[in-house]
Amino acid sequence: MIYFSELKGKKVVTEDMIQVGILEDLIFSASENPSITKIVVKNKDDIRLTIPVVFLSKINNYIYLKKDFRTTNLAEDELFILKNILDKQIIDLQGNKVVRVNDIAIQNKGGFYIAGVDIGVLGLLRWFKLEKTFRKISSKINFKPVSQFLSWADIQPLELVHGQVKLKKEEQRLEKMRPEDLADYLEKTNLTSVKKILNILDEKFAANVVGNLNVNYQSSLFKLFTPDKAARIIASIDPDDAVDLLLILTEKKRNQVLNYLSEKKYKELMHLMRLSNTPIGNLILPEFIAVYSDDLVGEILKKIRKGTTDFSFLQHVYVVNKQNELIGVANLHELIMQSFQTPIYRFMIQNVVVVHLTTPGEIALKKILKYKLSALPVINNDKQIVGLVTIVDLINAFNKG
Repeated sequence: MIYFSELKGKKVVTEDMIQVGILEDLIFSASENPSITKIVVKNKDDIRLTIPVVFLSKINNYIYLKKDFRTTNLAEDELFILKNILDKQIIDLQGNKVVRVNDIAIQNKGGFYIAGVDIGVLGLLRWFKLEKTFRKISSKINFKPVSQFLSWADIQPLELVHGQVKLKKEEQRLEKMRPEDLADYLEKTNLTSVKKILNILDEKFAANVVGNLNVNYQSSLFKLFTPDKAARIIASIDPDDAVDLLLILTEKKRNQVLNYLSEKKYKELMHLMRLSNTPIGNLILPEFIAVYSDDLVGEILKKIRKGTTDFSFLQHVYVVNKQNELIGVANLHELIMQSFQTPIYRFMIQNVVVVHLTTPGEIALKKILKYKLSALPVINNDKQIVGLVTIVDLINAFNKG
């Protein structure tokens, strides 16, 4: 058994000791038996060579290649260890939880293939060449470090091959996870993969997962769902949340979804949609701070000091991506407790509770009360924040009505 940390950066030479470069990554087939198929070597000109493993001669102090080695391209069902697996989150199907990969264990007898992943502290120490030192120290204090190893059969990689989910019986164990944990995991992959994973779950559980996804994923998913699939999800979630999701759809798609609902559910949701007496647009407070996810706390505090002197209300900082889509939120107390050099993505909350320009005022007020908030961000069809709606303004509006 060898570890990827022991191979990365190793010199790659031919059998007659001509240096080719250093090993940068390994490529494997994304299957139930993930064999190592190619190695990625970076040469002195920073050019990456992809070399089939059949040209690998032996591994000791160096990685030896046959003299007549050739390069090739990545196949459709292949992934990179470093790029797609290492330091990424995976689902531990046995333990029903999300964990992080610290190292990759490679079986090197009878070929090369991934045996599993190391998720423990020893995997981390191995990268810094401190594992042996740590073991010596721990033996002196009568502490025996235990390796935390997961076999390949008990994990589901986060990165999926071109959106294709490799379905296995073990994936049914996803339903043993908490919906919010699975939602957090799914938000880090692509929409096609999210849709495919939701399709293998019990629909009631899938509805709970959808309810815990951030608004960007919710709205995008509902545009991808077929009307009957969307209707089944809509029927399983909180009616107020269902109305909010329906109202972000085009009128044509919304009517298609409504037609698949039972008569009872249809009447309930139509009643809620007709309730709105207070247009959200008339209540928007344009006083908010939006920053990028990689902005540092020190920079954000300077922005707050400079840009909010005239604000009547400020409790949160909202986080956007480069397309200005809302992706997170942090409260001011959490912000000032951080080091100035900490990027906000490290501590922001990803599951932002929002309302849309189309959200009925009554539902906005119910959301504020349900989540015990004083204000909610309002987003447009491009998922960009346009302002806030406060509990005070909503209550005042209803009193006037």
